[in-house]
Amino acid sequence: MNAMQPFFPWLATVLAYLIGSLSFAVIVSKLMGLNDPRTFGSKNPGATNVLRSGNKGAAVVTLLLDAGKGWLPVMLVRWYGKPYGMEEGTMALVGLAAFIGHLYPVFFKFAGGKGVATAFGVLLGISWVLGLASAVSWLLMAYFFRYSSLAALTCAVLAPVYYVFGDGSLWYLNKGVLLSVSIMSLLLIYRHAENIGRLVKGTESRLGKKSHP
Repeated sequence: MNAMQPFFPWLATVLAYLIGSLSFAVIVSKLMGLNDPRTFGSKNPGATNVLRSGNKGAAVVTLLLDAGKGWLPVMLVRWYGKPYGMEEGTMALVGLAAFIGHLYPVFFKFAGGKGVATAFGVLLGISWVLGLASAVSWLLMAYFFRYSSLAALTCAVLAPVYYVFGDGSLWYLNKGVLLSVSIMSLLLIYRHAENIGRLVKGTESRLGKKSHP
């Protein structure tokens, strides 16, 4: 056993957090000459608010990159981690770290987005079935109700349920994965607290509505 092996999971976790700290909504908007998404709409640096700028291409690129930064650390551990003592528990840990990096990015004064796309990426890395089920749930809710926040909240509630029942048996669940998925779900709900208030009042912005700085 390599003497450094116990430190590899923690090193991977720190690197995952740094990857998650790349706020692509801000980076992509700047590179494409758009207004900073933190200055209009919900002021949230995420793909949905970039869409409110009217530039669908920028929103799609932001969505893919935000999802990718959640997916990549998990998959790197899946592909290369086993010889270094990193398996399913570490996959869950690095996924959670990337997600927290998006919420509280060290490169952007710890003011990040709400984490929906990054959470999807993490879930997809853990299990493609889990990621697909969550994505389909989001799409259905968004299509019928036109509220991105409501779709995200629905997925936050359902993701741990999908993991439990998708695995087939509570006795064989990886407790680390279940804990990480549950923490992400709770943080998603917490980050959408203002949206919940606006949904109750009927003042929440619908998808497709353009905002101007």
